Amino acid sequence: MSVSMLQLWLPILLGGVFAWVASSIIHMVLKYHNHDYKQLENESEVSAALGKSHPAPGIYTLPHCSDMKQMGDPSVQQKFNDGPVAMISVFPNGLPPMGKLLILQFIYFVLGCALVGYMASLVMPEGALYMQVFEYVAKIGFLAFGFATLPYSIWYGHPWAVTARFLLDALIYALVIAGTFAWLWPTAA
Repeated sequence: MSVSMLQLWLPILLGGVFAWVASSIIHMVLKYHNHDYKQLENESEVSAALGKSHPAPGIYTLPHCSDMKQMGDPSVQQKFNDGPVAMISVFPNGLPPMGKLLILQFIYFVLGCALVGYMASLVMPEGALYMQVFEYVAKIGFLAFGFATLPYSIWYGHPWAVTARFLLDALIYALVIAGTFAWLWPTAA
């Protein structure tokens, strides 16, 4: 018999909680993402220069091209050759709103678990064996939490080592939710 999403509310919720806890351990205890970002030697000068333009929160590019056709312009090409070539994310001034961000991260994990649960409900019947559920959910979970990180190295200049660490995170989340779903998978009636 097929599994309904209603039957999966507990593994979805607990999977989200456990993935959120795993994320907290990764970022507050293991701290292997501390090396993802580097400090500019002249941070104060760059900050002052950016501050003079009062940029609104958003993503900015240097040099900026609003259309790919501009890349053919020799003066634009020279700007790229002279550098720096950068993408800058500007956030609102002030400390990050950690409470809001942590809640959004939790919602992200619960929605990810709901999507993974939906996929699993399409192929796993009630009473499926623990390892069958675990293997399937782990694979789908890794795709759900990891695959979208690749374009950041392809297009946005993120070092591949950073992407590898995010893929490691995705693997951890996938294994955590796979264990949760396999443990709580509905039994056959």
